[in-house]
Amino acid sequence: MTQDIGGVDDLVRKRVRALRLAQGWSLDEVASRAHLSASTLSRIETGQRRLALDQLVALSRALDTSLDQLVESEAEDVLISPVRDHGLEALRWPVRSSPDTVVMRRRLTGPPPRDTAGMRAHPGHEWLLVLEGTAILLLGTRRYRVEQDHAAEFSTMLPHAFGAEGRPCEVLMILDHAARRGHEDGPAPATTEA
Repeated sequence: MTQDIGGVDDLVRKRVRALRLAQGWSLDEVASRAHLSASTLSRIETGQRRLALDQLVALSRALDTSLDQLVESEAEDVLISPVRDHGLEALRWPVRSSPDTVVMRRRLTGPPPRDTAGMRAHPGHEWLLVLEGTAILLLGTRRYRVEQDHAAEFSTMLPHAFGAEGRPCEVLMILDHAARRGHEDGPAPATTEA
């Protein structure tokens, strides 16, 4: 689906105004930063003046954004369907704006390993949020109890493992590319299911 020029023009005008207001800047402040008059900026925002390329460049700089971000069309496909990750027994979603990042939902059903033999270290970084239940995170020589609605963030270069405390728990994880590869390279822990 393509957008007509008028639709893009209207979107850019709304975006200019929204960015200005989000920064708490007046028409005069942004106009001065963009080397425009306040009345010109007001007419641009309200659609009473045509947008010119040189003005868009100046406005993007004045609003601390890129020209690409200022004029990009509306996203046509904002919904992302999950993919079943059989290797990790999880659901995962790619993050389109950051291709090296993946979001994963896992169900932890058993306790973490009792000894360090079940812990792994690999390059990367992870963020984990407990959606339901309580997770136990083993990180290096420390043991963390992560309750519902709490999160943990750590370098995966530290030996780590996790499991559920008492009953199964649901976790949401964000992994960078290196952490994702580190999980793919080893067997899935027996304490998880999708």
